Amino acid sequence: MTLVDNGQISRSDIENKLREIRGDVDTATESAKSVGLIVTVAVVVAVVGLAFLSGRRRGRKMATVVEIRRVG
Repeated sequence: MTLVDNGQISRSDIENKLREIRGDVDTATESAKSVGLIVTVAVVVAVVGLAFLSGRRRGRKMATVVEIRRVG
């Protein structure tokens, strides 16, 4: 930060520092959004896969087997 002639910090110094901090926060936010999106997609795929496999297993257990035999 630069100091004005009388040793005080000017308004422009504060504004510049806040812009710098905001730039760092925006970068971190974008990074977190991409990681969050990847994790969300992975969780959705896992849930759909588990639902499919459990429904398939239940369908096999509940299926009726008809056996036909010839008598004679």
